[in-house]
Amino acid sequence: MCWHDRPFGELSVVDLYAITALRERVFIVEQACPYLDADGLDPASRHLWAEADDVVAYLRIVPPGAKFEEVSLGRIVTAPELRGTGLGRVLVSRGLASVGGVPVRIGAQAHLERFYADFGFRRASEPYLEDGIPHLEMLRA
Repeated sequence: MCWHDRPFGELSVVDLYAITALRERVFIVEQACPYLDADGLDPASRHLWAEADDVVAYLRIVPPGAKFEEVSLGRIVTAPELRGTGLGRVLVSRGLASVGGVPVRIGAQAHLERFYADFGFRRASEPYLEDGIPHLEMLRA
């Protein structure tokens, strides 16, 4: 497995296509949630992903002030066939290591609250619906 961490301007067309394919596969098709994935934050973000022939895990690091006051990790996704292998934990650990010791805010799917709590995130909002899916903001101070 090969890991990459690049700003948007250094993504190749092939990289961007593979990242988009995984995001659409999970967030739009699997979760049956039609939403606009191209939300304008990708060009300002860094992109972290794992490749094993295809992109199998991905997240983006959104700079402070772009989405939240703090740095944000978003679009955190693991390929369905690799869930339960610990790859998601490695992905989030690498994302947090990449940003250093700064506060990080996420908009997490509510059912993943315990997963993110294991990384030091704490609930920072009441639950809310985003694209029909219960979410909550979580902060790692």
